[in-house]
Amino acid sequence: MNPFIEQLLGQWNYYLVIVLMMIGFYGVIARGNMVKKIVGLNIFQTSVFMLYISMGKVAQGTAPILTGDPTTVYSNPLPHVLILTAIVVGVSTTAVGYALIIRIHESFGTIEDDDIIAQLDDEEDVS
Repeated sequence: MNPFIEQLLGQWNYYLVIVLMMIGFYGVIARGNMVKKIVGLNIFQTSVFMLYISMGKVAQGTAPILTGDPTTVYSNPLPHVLILTAIVVGVSTTAVGYALIIRIHESFGTIEDDDIIAQLDDEEDVS
C-alpha cells in the first residue's frame, strides 16, 4: 500500500476530531435556538476530549506500573486524568446552561436568540 495512504489511515482519529469540532462550531454559530447551541458546545467539547486522549496514546505503551524491565514503554496517564476532570466540569456547565435556558424561557416565552433580542428592543423602545 502507498505510504501516504497508510499515514492518512493511521491518523483517522485526528480527522474525526476536526470533523466533530467543525460540526460543533457550526451548531454554535449558525443556530438561534439556545438548546441547539448547548448541544453544539457539547459536540465541540467532545472533539477536544478525543484530541487529548488521542495524543496521550503511546503505541505499544503499557500502564505506568514499574516491572523492572528498563525497555518497557509507558503511556502517560495525565491526559486521561485531565479529561476525566474536564468531563465532570463539562457536565456541570451543561446543567447550568440548561437551567439558564429554562429561566430564559420562563421570562421571555422563547429560547430563540432573535425573538429575545426583538423583545428586549421593544421594551427599550417603550421606555
